[in-house]
Amino acid sequence: MAVAAAAPLNTRPAITEDMITEINSIKGNTWTAGLNSRFEGMSVDEVRTWLGALSGGELLPAREEFANADIPDSFDSRENWKDCADIIGHIRDQSECGSCWAFGGAEAMSDRHCIASKGSIKVQLSTEDLVSCCGSCGMGCNGGFPQSAWQYGVNPGLVSETDYPYFDTPCEHHTNGTKYRKCGPSKPTPSCDQSKTGGKKYTMKNAYSVGGIFGAEKKIQQEIMENGPVEGAFSVYEDFLTYKSGVYSHKSGQMLGGHAIKILGWGVENGVNYWLVANSWNEDWGDQGYFKILRGKNECGIEGGVVAGLANV
Repeated sequence: MAVAAAAPLNTRPAITEDMITEINSIKGNTWTAGLNSRFEGMSVDEVRTWLGALSGGELLPAREEFANADIPDSFDSRENWKDCADIIGHIRDQSECGSCWAFGGAEAMSDRHCIASKGSIKVQLSTEDLVSCCGSCGMGCNGGFPQSAWQYGVNPGLVSETDYPYFDTPCEHHTNGTKYRKCGPSKPTPSCDQSKTGGKKYTMKNAYSVGGIFGAEKKIQQEIMENGPVEGAFSVYEDFLTYKSGVYSHKSGQMLGGHAIKILGWGVENGVNYWLVANSWNEDWGDQGYFKILRGKNECGIEGGVVAGLANV
């Protein structure tokens, strides 16, 4: 897992106007910074509680069988599998919990069930099943291991979001926000409710890592083209909180922690290669919940911790 440990605690503001101005004044910068209301008024410490991709954990076998596939310049899973576009394109909200590792996994596993079933299985899989019931996955709202989430997807598998809904609701830290409730402090992990895990289980045939030291970019691309979105993890720096549009690469600020996300495609913008990524901070963050990040350079470790698996349909 290509994520680093969090830096020492810091109570200063997570976003400032000076930071935004500095980033937008960098010559040749490929992305635009702005005030994401989700983090307005928050301290660096508070943001860290939402970055829950932990390094270490059990190792997954690597997928090694890759043909010499023709990789297109751009690819979007929503466009490639139109029957599953509503599932693939759904932006979730982890709220006040460091459960990104569970969201990235549950989202990609949901997508892969839909894709493998040719659109007949359109089910959002339960993130709460992972957060509260996967004992080997880590520490719930205090962070977890993406690879363990996929192992849990193999056995025992996940119930649907309908059967076991997420314990929290979308939130907005901005005090004048009207779309969502105001975000509060981070919350403890709920206990597993066994009465909600006895429904239909959606399982994965296997779980594996994608990438490796050599040729990671093309391997990840081929995996997405063949089977659908994957879960990845990367190191979040302070400047990432201000992302609004363009192709992100780290410019300023200290490292805050590891964050897990879903990679659903790639492309080229103004000559810059990027990965297309869905975040779990609701659609009010970034570019309607998505962001683009520099591709092919392992930017912030984005290509070093990709995990996936085949849906059992």
